[in-house]
Order: sequence, then structure tokens, then C-alpha cells
Amino acid sequence: MKSIFTPETVALIGATDREGSVGKTLLDNLAASEDIRLFPVNPGRETLSGLKCYPDVGSITEKVDLAIIATPAATVPEIAEACGKAGVKGVIVVSAGFREVGSEGKMLEERLIAVRERYGLRIVGPNCLGVILPNRGLNASFLKVAPEKGKIAFLSQSGALGSAILNWAVDSHVGFSMFASLGSMLDVDFGDLIDYLGEDPHTKSIMIYMESVGNAKKFMSAARGFARSKPIIILKPGRFTESARAASSHTGSMAGDDDVYEAAFRRAGVVRVSEISDLFNAAEALDSRYLPHGPKLAIITNAGGPGVMATDTVIDLGGELAALSGESMKRLDALLPSYWSRANPVDILGDADEDRYVEALKTCLEDEEVNGVLVIYTPQGTAGTVDLARTLSSIAGNAYIPVLTVWMGGREAGKGRELFLENDIPSFATPEEAVRTYMSMFSYGRNLKLLYETPAELPLDQAPPTHHLKALIKRSLKEGVKILSEKDSKSFLHVYDIPVAETHLAADAADAASLARNLGFPVLIKISSPDITHKSDVKGVSGALCSEGEVRAAYDAMLDRVKAGHPDARIDGVTVEKMIEEIDYEIILGAKRDKDFGSVILFGMGGVQAELFQDFAVGLPPLNQTLARRLMEGTKAFKLISGFRGRQAADMDRMEQVIVSFSRLIVDFPEIVEFDINPLAISKGAPFALDARIIIDERYREGESAYSHLVMAPYPTRYITPWKMSDGREVLLRPIRPEDEPLEKEMLSTLSEEALRYRFFQVIRKISHEMLTRFCNIDYDREIAIVAELKEEGERKIVGIGRLIIEPDFKKGEYAVVVHDNYQRRGLGNKLVDMLIGFGQEKGLNIIYGQVLTENKGMLKICERMGFKVKDQPDRISYVELTLK
Repeated sequence: MKSIFTPETVALIGATDREGSVGKTLLDNLAASEDIRLFPVNPGRETLSGLKCYPDVGSITEKVDLAIIATPAATVPEIAEACGKAGVKGVIVVSAGFREVGSEGKMLEERLIAVRERYGLRIVGPNCLGVILPNRGLNASFLKVAPEKGKIAFLSQSGALGSAILNWAVDSHVGFSMFASLGSMLDVDFGDLIDYLGEDPHTKSIMIYMESVGNAKKFMSAARGFARSKPIIILKPGRFTESARAASSHTGSMAGDDDVYEAAFRRAGVVRVSEISDLFNAAEALDSRYLPHGPKLAIITNAGGPGVMATDTVIDLGGELAALSGESMKRLDALLPSYWSRANPVDILGDADEDRYVEALKTCLEDEEVNGVLVIYTPQGTAGTVDLARTLSSIAGNAYIPVLTVWMGGREAGKGRELFLENDIPSFATPEEAVRTYMSMFSYGRNLKLLYETPAELPLDQAPPTHHLKALIKRSLKEGVKILSEKDSKSFLHVYDIPVAETHLAADAADAASLARNLGFPVLIKISSPDITHKSDVKGVSGALCSEGEVRAAYDAMLDRVKAGHPDARIDGVTVEKMIEEIDYEIILGAKRDKDFGSVILFGMGGVQAELFQDFAVGLPPLNQTLARRLMEGTKAFKLISGFRGRQAADMDRMEQVIVSFSRLIVDFPEIVEFDINPLAISKGAPFALDARIIIDERYREGESAYSHLVMAPYPTRYITPWKMSDGREVLLRPIRPEDEPLEKEMLSTLSEEALRYRFFQVIRKISHEMLTRFCNIDYDREIAIVAELKEEGERKIVGIGRLIIEPDFKKGEYAVVVHDNYQRRGLGNKLVDMLIGFGQEKGLNIIYGQVLTENKGMLKICERMGFKVKDQPDRISYVELTLK
């Protein structure tokens, strides 16, 4: 990646001096670039633009970092091969004519992929515009624009739209740290660039125009890793429904592609916007110091119309107008004429002077009900446009909640907006833009909170017995069965402790009626596939809950459908199922396989009208308690099951357990392509599955990756192992979980100053939630933390932690180990380091390294014993390194 974005030598293959050509524009841009040596390649020319021209890349005597290929598509694989042989590591292919033109182009692309794999090339494109790095003075694109230096990186999949957005930004004097057109993303994609930019000191925020995610697993891992430090704002058009049309279940038909993208963006901690201008507004605003803790906005305006416009946008986007406190109303009554609006928006009237703006702003900032303030100014009254902006900048700059401003008008208003922006105060020309940005700020903060919220412990079986279920699926696939029977589907729920309604199988209609009378409880009678049901609504007298005649009528109706050749009609027997005595609510809980993000989970309003209601939320497994609760809260159904019109509320703890158990089921079975529990009935607070339907993947083959259907790594149970310390005490060594935050806090808070200094190179007095979530909420694909847990007087404790963080290039990782003072010199540190080495080997790392205080003799002895090379550095720090390959 560095060879692409920090090259010292660049070869332009397809360079030409033909006016209006891509090769000519690239040549001019590169020739004007700073700090690179340029080598034009064209076999028909000896010189170009005063530079020696080479017949091919292999003829260049110097090592080439980056090659840019601008030749016909048919020639690209052969040229890329020559680049690989010449030792080039970075390639940008601007040429079009690959998979976007059909099968012939796809074959060319496959040849190019083979070359990439053979030589380890990194390729941007094909069919892209190139890259621009203003801070380095490098323009490796064929765009005729020169964006200013800045701190925003802009990544675009579409060349045409990327060019249009870039031109718009240049005209608006927006500065960039990088512009990258990714084209077909044959190799370098969004995940790669987020990883690269996450470490780039020039980049403060990342904007993305995305048509499709590409490698979703890589994107999610990278985005989650940098969401807190580098805000990511995405503009993604399209509301696709193709996957929903092809579905065979309620879940599949309800959750379309765009719903899944929304869920993925929330889970990754990124913000999605709907308009081009919002990309830039959000990129600037999200880098501000404070994010709102809630959606409640106070609006101060000197004109009623803009206040109404702002209010409408707040409501449209799901925000709230803050209800000002009684104290605030008193202060405003004393400040404003008696005929002021006495409401939020606070209309301080057209004759408002600077003092009126200042006092109104201070009042709103001091109100605990206010999460953010929007100040609107229109050029009227005595307040000076620029002077007022200067005064309010001082107040807003010291506020602890965000202040956004709207300065409406022409040139003078523009000067006011520029003054605000110079002071890092978001400022806009229209109320709508300001409110959309505020809601983006709120969304970003909420997503981060979701990303790092500490879940509660749930009493769930970590390893339920599943081998017999695997065998069931294998038999079904062998027999050509795609849809499992209701009985078989429910057997999965039993294993994962998801309550299921009691079921009895009857031989025929008469037997069903007899069962219904003898069971003594309300029943659900099923005669056929799960699609066709007959519900008995007989309340029951003296235990006779439904008559034989009613059952026979349903049975005969089904028989008529079978005889008529109805495609869904069959008689497999008659099922009499226990009905909950009184169903308060019907919910749907399901899963489907998305083409980009793999398995996803859906929760929402259920029953036969589930698709009509279209009230649902989507989440990505694995889910924990917090994520399960947030999934429910994303629906209107959540308000319903919280207690509606006197009905008993659902037991939310139990609902969370059911959702997390269902998530684990989906994680454990890549064979499942769709799964419906519909309805999941709730009676007297307790959930029960009344119906279940599993659709298995006909293309699944045993031996595939266990988690190929997931974009986020689940909890790695394979690393859980008991182990005895040298004193005979047994500890449980296991990967850390988000739920471990209280235990880790207790451990770190009781470490000696020496132990803290050995681990963190300083004595940490305050162990913050933000610090702990970084430690406990990790991406198991790129990091592992093994904790040593034991019980002491019945209380669980963490007494040691070993951590290995893999760097974005995935070639090396940094380790760190800490053992509590009370448990040192018992072999635990040695064991943790050994486990981290094993993890590094499993991930294919070349090197494990660490920084150790030279006075930490115990850790240095462990390193020497395990074969680490130790090198002394300044400031009494030793660098330790172990070669794994």
C-alpha cells in the first residue's frame, strides 16, 4: 500500500503526448507532482515531455514503486506480469473494459487476479480515475483538478460521480488528504484504505461514495477498528430488493439489501448520509470535540420561517425539540419581549441585538434538557453579521454540547460562516443542512455507544450438543430436502434453549379432535405444511375445546386442495399443538443469508401479517445482550411488547436470552440459509415459538470454513482451556469478552504502581470506560486477548491478561502481558506469551514484537527463554522480537 500512496518512483505505461488523451493528462499531472521520479513507458517514443521514454517497464534501471497502466484492457494482464517480474509492488489500472463489459472482460480480470497472486501485487482498479494526495503533491489520476490540502479522505467507487463530487469540493475550497477512485475493486478496496488511512496522520475523517461494499468482512473489521478515532461517513445510493424477491421465508422477503447495509453501518460505527453536501458537512462536524448525547435540539432564531424549516427537518429525521426547563423559560421571559414564542424554537424576534443572541444561547447551553443548540441568523435587526459570529464563536468554543450555526444571506453571511469554521464551529447556509448534520452527529455518537456498550452476563450454554443436528442436515441434503419439517426445525430450538410450544401428532382428523378434547388446553390444529394452518378459536366448555366436526371441516378443506393440485397442499398427518392460554403479542425472529454481509438476524412484528406491517430491525451476528436489546428497540414492536393497553409486558431479560441463543444457533450453522420463528408468541411475559421453518443451503459442502457465513468473527471458544499454575491452583484461560469490563477494571485498579508501569509505561490513576471498552470489545480477526480467570471465595477474578494486536498489513503483531502482583512467579506470564505465539502462528504472522521496560527483568527472561531477540533502545526500553517464519 505504501508503494501506491508514498511512491518515490512511478512508471506511466501508456504515456503519450496526444492532446485530450488519458495518457497525456496522466503524464502532465505526474510531471507536475512533487518528490517522485517519473518514467514514461511507450515503445513508440524515445522521449516524452523532456523525459526519457522506455519501451517497457523491465527496461527501467531503477526500482519502480508504482506503475500506472493506461493501455487497452487486452494488454493489461501481460503488462501487469511484466511489472511483477520487474519487482513493482503497486499498480493502478485506469483502463476500462473488464467485467463491466461482459464475459470477455471478466476473463481478462481473472488473468489479472492470477498475476496479482503470483507476484503479490497490490492493484487499484481497474476502470478507475487514479489517486490524488494533495499533502504529498502527488496527482496520479487523469482528473484536471488540483484539490487543496486538507484532512478529509474521499474514496469513490464511481469514477463519474467521484469526479463530480471532487469538482464540487474544489469549487467550495474543501481540502483533502486523499482522493482515491477505486473502480472495480479487483484488489484494493474500502477495507484496505480504511486500514491505511486509520494510521495516516494527515487524515481526520473519511468520506466514502459506495455502490457495493466489496469484501464486507474486511470492511467491517477495518471500520470498527477506526470508527472512534476516524469518523467514516458514507453516501450509498440504491434501495435494492432483488434478494428479497428470491426469498422463501418471511424473514427473507422482509429484509432487503438496503436494510442489511443500514444494520452493517450501525454495527461498524459509521454514519450514512443521503446527500452529497452532507458528506462534507458531516466529515467536518464529526471531527469536532463534542458529540450530542441525545437527539434533543434547541433552536434559536430571529425569524419564524427558518425556525419552522429547522423544526420540520428535526421531526422528519427522528430528532426531538428540547423541552426547555422552567428556569430557562423564566430567564427567557426576562430577556425577550412579552410576545415572544414561549416555546422551542426560541424566536428572539427580528429586532434581536447581539446581547439577546448571547443570553439566549447561554440559557440553552445551561439547560440540562438540551443536547445541542442550533443558532439561526438572518440579516435584520441590529446584530452585526460578522461581529455576532465572532462573539458566538467564543461562547460555542467553550460549550460542552455542540453548537451549530446557520448564517443565511449573501457575502456578509458567508464571511460569518467562514469565521465560525475557522473556530471549528459547524456553520451552514440553510437550516435543513444544519439539522441533517446534527442528526449525523447524534447518529455517530449513538453508533459508537452501541459499538462499545458493555453487555450484561447472560446464563447461556456455551457449547450445546449439535452433532445430531449436523447429521440431520446432512441427511436432508442427501435426500434432496431443502426445507426442514416443522418438527425438525423445532429440534434446533430445543437444543438452544428457546422455548417451544408442546406438539402432538395425530393420525387423522378424528384422532386430532380426540386429542384436542383430552389435552384440556386451547390448541392450534395444523393439517399440512407450515404455510396452511387452521386455528381453533373455541374457548372450551368442560374441557371440550374443539369439536370433531370443526377438525374434520379443516381436514376436508385441505383434502380438496390436495385433489385440486394446489402446490402448497399436502397431508402429512394432523398436528395438534398446545396454544398458549392467552397470546398477548406475536413477534417474528428470523435469519437470512445476505449476498454481501452473510447471515443476518431480523426481529419485528410477527404473525400472518408480518410482511404487511414491515416493522422490523436487522442485526448482524454474533449478538450479545446489549445488541439484542438494541435490535428490539429498533422496532415499534418493542414499544408494543413493553406493555400495551393493560397487557403484561414481555420479560425483556428472557427475550434477550432467546435472541442471543438464536444468534448462536445461526453462528453455529453455516448450512442454514433462512430461518423463521413466526410467530414467537409472548404470553404472560414469556416467549414461546409456535412455528419454525428452516431452509438449508443446497450448495453447502462439508469442510467449508466454519464461519464463512459471517462478516464478524464470533467468540473463539477453541482458545478456552483450563490450566494449572505452578502452585497447583487452576485458572481458566479464555479470550476476553465485552462482558468482562467490570472484571478487568477490578484487576487494573488493584495492580501495584510497578505492575502498571511495566504494562503501560506509566501509572494510570483513572481506569475509564472508554479505555476498558478498547480492551474488552475486540475484533477477534485482528486481535486476541487471553484472560486468566479464577474463583476466589466464590467470586470470579481476572488475574492475568495477554494481548496480541495484528498490524493492518497482517505480517506482524505487537504483544503485551500483565499478571496481577498476587499471582506472579507462578508460570502464568510464560503461559500467556506462549499462547500468543500460537495465535500469531495460526494467523500466519512473520514476526511478534513488543516493547519492554529494561527494568522488567521477569518479562525479559521469558522473552529470552522463548527465543525473542532483545535489543536495547533509548529511555531504558528494550525492543523484543520473535521470528515465526
